[in-house]
Amino acid sequence: MGGTVGARHFLDLGDAGAHAIAAMINDAIDRKAARRDWPKGRADSDRPLEGRVLAMVFEKNSTRTRVSFDIAMRQLGGSVFILDSGSSQLGRGETIADTARVLSRMADAIMLRTDDHSKIEEMARHASVPVINGLTDRSHPCQIVADLLTVIEHGKALPGLELAWFGDGNNVLHSILEAAGLMRFNVRVASPAGYEPEAEFVKLARSGGAKVTLFEEAKAAARGADVIVTDTWISMGQEDAAEKREALEPFRVDAALMGAAKPDAIFLHCLPAHVGEEVTEDVFEGGQSVVFDEAENRIHAQKSVLLWCFRLLGPTG
Repeated sequence: MGGTVGARHFLDLGDAGAHAIAAMINDAIDRKAARRDWPKGRADSDRPLEGRVLAMVFEKNSTRTRVSFDIAMRQLGGSVFILDSGSSQLGRGETIADTARVLSRMADAIMLRTDDHSKIEEMARHASVPVINGLTDRSHPCQIVADLLTVIEHGKALPGLELAWFGDGNNVLHSILEAAGLMRFNVRVASPAGYEPEAEFVKLARSGGAKVTLFEEAKAAARGADVIVTDTWISMGQEDAAEKREALEPFRVDAALMGAAKPDAIFLHCLPAHVGEEVTEDVFEGGQSVVFDEAENRIHAQKSVLLWCFRLLGPTG
């Protein structure tokens, strides 16, 4: 997807493909197990990214993405530096293209968290080092690698999995749909009219063999689900908050909704959560919630994404 020949970018899950995503998950499981009870800042014994530097560029605020990439690089033996629009020339009009070319000479990889997906595509076109999508308004692939890792850790196989999504058809759902087509699981989408995912991603999932069903009634989508997923209703910078909240009220994940899923269903949320809005406290804090396992797994997923970008992981090496 653009860029100088040789740079392996991770802008969307399809850049890696099903075999590489499976390799990422397996590597994450192994590395996580190998360092159980270790201090968080201690490097893995093989230190595969020793001497490598990751440039992290933030045009949108972050907790989990910022911390998980930082810790991921430390555990792989590398290091990071951080830029944001308020403390770099990006905020004063320097182009993405020039930033990409400069950072390519000063770092070994670039992670960008931004709004418009076209910005990360431009970064990749002009960078001679790997570019990683830390979030855009279109997709959030690193989050979904962590989510799939969490699902597997909790004893669920991906092929044939029934995942139910409740709420806005946003960037996280887009990446779930892309993953569904690659990893052959099914997605039930429960959202109000006007808040569906982009048709392109529904088509992409179905073309990969996933069954995607759109619901306007929440409980119908939950029946028999293995995984229940939601996200915050109001993303950073959205202005239609009151109207959107009203439309999404019937799609709140509560105990009754969880009760319609399979008895061993798990609840996922990429965080930050607005408890009482998209999810009730009894679900968020309940025994089926694995949201903090999911959050921790951002570290382990990020490590495997980085290794894939550096051609140290995956079917093609």
